Amino acid sequence: CDCGFHCLHERCEAQALLCAAEYRKAVLLEVVVLGAYIRFELGMRYARQRVRAATVGPCACRRTATGLADAGWGRPGWQVLEPVCGACAGGRTPLSLADFARRGGEGLRVVASPEAEVESAVTAAELVAEAALLQARLDWFQGQLAKLTGGEHGKG
Repeated sequence: CDCGFHCLHERCEAQALLCAAEYRKAVLLEVVVLGAYIRFELGMRYARQRVRAATVGPCACRRTATGLADAGWGRPGWQVLEPVCGACAGGRTPLSLADFARRGGEGLRVVASPEAEVESAVTAAELVAEAALLQARLDWFQGQLAKLTGGEHGKG
């Protein structure tokens, strides 16, 4: 979602979420948390937190991001940024990761996930899920075809 973040205790748990479509553009944050918290299905929400490090994912073309550029949407007063590589920034003027970290203040570190790390973390799990989905859809279509043709295509 774009309203906040899920605080998980292990980085590998957060990285696993990046396989899901709704979290693919998420930024992994390393935070220090304080105060009361509420337990949610995917983690905790704390009263106060300080971001120490942010890891941005790859550009939409899957290359390592070199900056952050206007994503083209947001809320009044808030501009949403997305990771971009130099080739995909187009007419947008990207903010370098170092400039973003400087503006974040107090020692914030912002780094880009290497292309190979993201590719291996996302693609294998994603391909397995896609293959299972395609197989389920194919089975359904074969069943429908068998009903229409009297069962001759439903066996195999």
